[in-house]
Amino acid sequence: MTLIDLRSDTVTRPTKGMLAAMAAAEVGDDVFGEDPTVNKLEERVASILGMEAALFVPSGTMSNQIAIRCHTVPGDELICEVNNHIFQYESGGPAALSGVMCQTMVGLQGVIDVPDLEGLVKPDADYAARTRLVCLENTHNRGGGKVFPLENIERISTWAKSNSLAMHLDGARLWNAVVATKIPLKTWTQHFDSVSVCFSKGLGAPVGSALAGPKDFIKRARRIRKMFGGGMRQAGILAAAANYALDHHIDRLAEDHANAQRLADMVSDLPGVTLTSPRVDTNLLFIQLDPKLGTAAQAQARLNEQGVLALPTAAQTLRFVTHLDVNREQIERAGTVLRTILNTRRT
Repeated sequence: MTLIDLRSDTVTRPTKGMLAAMAAAEVGDDVFGEDPTVNKLEERVASILGMEAALFVPSGTMSNQIAIRCHTVPGDELICEVNNHIFQYESGGPAALSGVMCQTMVGLQGVIDVPDLEGLVKPDADYAARTRLVCLENTHNRGGGKVFPLENIERISTWAKSNSLAMHLDGARLWNAVVATKIPLKTWTQHFDSVSVCFSKGLGAPVGSALAGPKDFIKRARRIRKMFGGGMRQAGILAAAANYALDHHIDRLAEDHANAQRLADMVSDLPGVTLTSPRVDTNLLFIQLDPKLGTAAQAQARLNEQGVLALPTAAQTLRFVTHLDVNREQIERAGTVLRTILNTRRT
């Protein structure tokens, strides 16, 4: 039985074409700035994001944390929505690595607007933390793959500038937002001082993210990357996979979005099943189970028995993520298995 792994879009394996590109990569020592494939990738990412420079790093978490370190000093504060990846899934990095506090607020599917931010900037007083940075996430993981509306970003950017705050975008799945909305990359990124993008989620590379921003910012980021243990040597092998992904795996994200919507349609009418949203923006689907159907962990165990893998994210919540290793036929099978399991759990 072939497993259908819908836990995350990080579980993908390199395609044959990607492996060939990795094997043929021209490499050098990137810590010395001598890896031509890494240099090509960094120049390319900076260009497509409309930034002056970019830095290749091992992970999205490292990219975000380097950005925070560059934008702040210990005792500062950043603002983010309470379900933001930086706050929820990065091991307390702002506090541990930068001495920075997080000021949070609750959005709707991770989305906030200026009224949510009003009054959060600390006063210029000796007793207060210094508010320095606003961090947004697009698409929003815990928001069910929600695309952060561009008009909200524009208003928040204007507000941030009026309060002398920097803007950082965790754009790990920004590619999905671009494909879903057809809004160009630079239209999104022009409102931010720094942007992080990921190659190892929907784009299918085995490792890697990039941080982009002004030249002096990326110069500081390179030093911090070394401090955080992210200086890699013949990293062109990995950068080649990212370059291949940029060439071949962006437009096909539309297939993942369609598959996620199909899975949502297959289970939306089940009693006791609630979707985060009946319309799936991108490639993430969260379903909430009525306790009568059992817990998410119990549902996961039964799915596993049928060769379908999902991720419990709360006691009654399951996450399904579509990606390039799962085709429409497998989605149909996964939906059928899910319907059977949830129907048999009814009491």
